[in-house]
Amino acid sequence: MRTAWQSVPTSRASKIDLLDALFEAKRDCECSDNSVALAVFWRFFRRKARFTVYTPRNSILPMQTLLIALGAGVLYLVAYHTYGKYLARKIFKLDEAAEVPSVALNDNKDFVPTSKMVVFGHHFTSIAGTGPIVGPAIAVIWGWVPALLWVIFGSILIGAVHDFGSLVVSLRNRGQTVGEISGRMLNPRIRLLFLFILFMALTIVLAIFGLVIAAVFKQYPAAIFPCVVQIPLAVAIGLYLHRKGINILVPSMIALALMYVSVAYGDVGLLGAFNVMLSEWPLWAWIAVLLVYSYIASVLPVWVLLQPRDFINSLQLLTGLGLVVIGLFVAALFGGAPVGGGSERPVLEIAAPAFQMGNVGAPMLFPFLFITIACGAISGFHCLVSSGTSSKQLKCETDAQFVGYGSMLIEGFLATIVILACVAGLGLGIGDGQGSILFGEAAFDSRYASWSSAGGLGAKVGAFVDGSANFLKAMGLPGEFAVALMGVLVASFAATTLDTACRLQRYVVQELASTFVARERDGSIALSGNPFSWLSNVYGATLFAVATAFFMAAVPPSGMDWTWANVGRGGLILWPMFGATNGLLGGLAFLVIAFWMWRRRLPVWFIVIPMVFMLVMPAWAMVHQLFVQGVGMETSWLAAETKNWPLIIIGLSTLGLEIWMVTEAFLAWPKAKGILEEALEPLSGRGIVESEGGRSC
Repeated sequence: MRTAWQSVPTSRASKIDLLDALFEAKRDCECSDNSVALAVFWRFFRRKARFTVYTPRNSILPMQTLLIALGAGVLYLVAYHTYGKYLARKIFKLDEAAEVPSVALNDNKDFVPTSKMVVFGHHFTSIAGTGPIVGPAIAVIWGWVPALLWVIFGSILIGAVHDFGSLVVSLRNRGQTVGEISGRMLNPRIRLLFLFILFMALTIVLAIFGLVIAAVFKQYPAAIFPCVVQIPLAVAIGLYLHRKGINILVPSMIALALMYVSVAYGDVGLLGAFNVMLSEWPLWAWIAVLLVYSYIASVLPVWVLLQPRDFINSLQLLTGLGLVVIGLFVAALFGGAPVGGGSERPVLEIAAPAFQMGNVGAPMLFPFLFITIACGAISGFHCLVSSGTSSKQLKCETDAQFVGYGSMLIEGFLATIVILACVAGLGLGIGDGQGSILFGEAAFDSRYASWSSAGGLGAKVGAFVDGSANFLKAMGLPGEFAVALMGVLVASFAATTLDTACRLQRYVVQELASTFVARERDGSIALSGNPFSWLSNVYGATLFAVATAFFMAAVPPSGMDWTWANVGRGGLILWPMFGATNGLLGGLAFLVIAFWMWRRRLPVWFIVIPMVFMLVMPAWAMVHQLFVQGVGMETSWLAAETKNWPLIIIGLSTLGLEIWMVTEAFLAWPKAKGILEEALEPLSGRGIVESEGGRSC
């Protein structure tokens, strides 16, 4: 029997089948003491195996999952009140008496003084997107320990510092983006190079996030109506508050209740038919509609749609995250929801390996872990949100720690919960598509058997949705509601990032175009025969941003035919380099922050170390894919039989731009210490004005 037992596959199902066969054989033969013992043992094991989870590999403590969640939460709280406070008070010296851009340049459109809670809602939902869900959900294929360590320590020591620093530097430079600021911190050539990189990165974001939202809606149709209804709710709140000038809390609580009602009943009757109809739209139609929405949201004043929608979204997303955490507690203490009509509850334990370096098709851990998990640890896109929109809305400089540093820590905690949902939540029971329920290790392996099986968008999102829904079901929530709520959270995160990215792209296009247009005496740009003057305009720049994104999305990926079914997948052309480009943006933002601090003789060690790391890792990943082996490929991008030329050209160009920028920075560094950059031109009609002392707070 020992030989037979060792010869079968290691899966739980195979060994159960073998023991069944052995029991039947022993029952039909002359019994011995050993056979009786086997029969008694197997009947007991078979009865228990229906409802209890197979003891997973690497399970150290029964409460391991709960302890990880609690430990991560405590670490983030301690980090905020120690390291975050140190940066705010000792390094950046935030001053509540400082006049901020939203007050100095208040135009009631982009620059609008806003309470820190509303700005936090906008900032958090914009930086989160699907990044802290998709990245960690795939990175656990290398083992849950590397993914968890990178999320926790990366977000505290690198990501939160990056976001906070970008926000502060922008606040001290009239709300300019880091790309615009780089021209004064280093030189004008760096400004153009940085802005071009920002433009390419944001074009990829706009093209791919439309595809992400469409894919989520197709996978979870019940999420469509709850996401759509958020828009009129947000506009109603924005208009009402602007006219009445009252606190946003009460209207937002009403909207939050309505949003949860829409999750519970938004897929019933006619609404269910509505969801099914929209889920059958082709990808290109969804992307077109989403980009039109992004255009409208980007040209409207922030108080009409962007602020109220992001705020009520943040309430739903944070309460949803809170419910998942409560469900995790319940599952850890009492077990998951009973499965298969029984009464026993499966045990919550980690079913994934702690370390796994030899998974089929997976790239090497270094450097790919550090570009796979971007949002949740460090994402260059965040510097655009910090310096592009949030810095234009904060009404008090001291709010920057809460918005910049605090938002990133909460995103890190979200990524931690995503990891636990994938490595432990899945083990509470998932269907195998054939009517059976998989538990523990078998459930995890069904989603992470190889890189290709774990790497698709549906697999990544599905692992989180199913795992976190299991936490919610442990509380007694219906399975349909749990899955719908998680689908809404994923789609809502992506949608808020999409419209914010469109507004940011508008800023980048305007900043680039202004380089080639002469300004009037008051600093404005008049429309003329120069085409760049039209791109300096709000509407022209936004239209250009949306049009380029749709063009990229419309082109089928390499190897696919020009058919309506493939139109809309164009974002996948450049998607393989998005992680590296995103990380590179983070490194370049650190470079600008470091120069700003170096010129003021401020300590830079805590900036320079992560800066070097985030310049090296993305470049290493891009070089490896260009010349050695692309992720999910047998050859490099350059050696592929069917070459993806846009990917290759932009990848080589990005590497060249990075080398150029780093070289210029290296040459300028020794000369910059203690030498302040050229001052901004005085605001029209004001001259050089000292702070008015706290009127913005």
